[in-house]
Amino acid sequence: MTEGKPDWYPMWRELGIDIDKHDQLLAVLPVIFKEIYIDAQKNRPDTIGFWDFVVGDIHGIRVSELKKAKEEGKKVIGTFCLYVPDEIIFALDAIGVGLCGGTNFSNYASEDLLPVNICALIKSGLGFGVGNICPYFAMCDLIIGETTCDGKKKCWEVLSEYKPVYVMETPQCKDRPQARAHFIQEIKHLITKLEKVTSTKLTVDKLKSAIVKISKKRSQMRRVYEARKADPVPISGKDALLMSQIAFYDDPDREIEMIGKLADELEQRVKDGVGAIEKGAKRILVSGTPMAIPNWKIHHIVETKGAAIVVEETCTGTRYFQSEYGEIKGNTIDDLINLMADRYLDINCACFTPNEGRKEDILRLVKEYNADGVILYTLNFCQPYEIESIGLEKAIK
Repeated sequence: MTEGKPDWYPMWRELGIDIDKHDQLLAVLPVIFKEIYIDAQKNRPDTIGFWDFVVGDIHGIRVSELKKAKEEGKKVIGTFCLYVPDEIIFALDAIGVGLCGGTNFSNYASEDLLPVNICALIKSGLGFGVGNICPYFAMCDLIIGETTCDGKKKCWEVLSEYKPVYVMETPQCKDRPQARAHFIQEIKHLITKLEKVTSTKLTVDKLKSAIVKISKKRSQMRRVYEARKADPVPISGKDALLMSQIAFYDDPDREIEMIGKLADELEQRVKDGVGAIEKGAKRILVSGTPMAIPNWKIHHIVETKGAAIVVEETCTGTRYFQSEYGEIKGNTIDDLINLMADRYLDINCACFTPNEGRKEDILRLVKEYNADGVILYTLNFCQPYEIESIGLEKAIK
């Protein structure tokens, strides 16, 4: 999986990466990936080899692409959340990179900055940022935070002492008319900030083109998920999760192409009755907090016990692509911003109150994917999802 890679050490040193810690991380990842993805699975789709390759050089080729782009004058913008519109970043000729925190390996760098009883995702993400372990963090000219939870709000204050950070405010009661109006203003303020950072002026044509591109990536992902409704399921939950995780930071054009090829293969598998997991296996829906690389444990446990995870109602699942623009109408930037606000506020997250939409999503997905069971997955100390899980369990039963 990792043979024949270029020597990336000069690039990592130039970025100021802590080489000793970074070596420890990269020494473990290939072993874990082989055990979870290669050795534990059979009859994987052929096209999934692309994602195996990406993980095999996870801090190499893509980082080198970002470095080259920066040398050519482009800016790299890091994000942590679905509510920060990728469309704006790419419309301003910048590159959006989804930053992650899926392992406690980096916690040593953040443990003196945060209380013990705080979300594991925040600990991990902040640790990667301040510990100089992750080259994607190092590449960012600006990191955009958001106010989707109290822990994150305060985390951005800490991170801003180490990296340039801009915070986009997301509403708490999104169904109120004033919440939409406020979110529209936040999008406009974000545009102003990014125009300054990129020294580029947003235009209607560029924004519309970016909306079309990012929407196409999401539609290709939707095709993969549609194929997972079949029995036998043509792709494991682990492989579908991996596709989604990498889509956050890879080049959108490449993801459109490669996810499209994967979807083509899965649709043919469905026609041929070919499954990655045996026909008749118990079908599981996972709902809850996001699973960032290399958080594959729930999927691995379930699928090595003979069941199949067929859909994820998570940020690394259906929430990524569930809300669509429809016909992209509008001749002004304001028109397109209004469409964008509606598209993003249509995503249901536990950070909102009330949040009946998420319950409706789960119950609908249970039927669409013929799920036998639901796993409500919550990271430790994530109060919004922990509290919601109690009411959701009753509704699902």
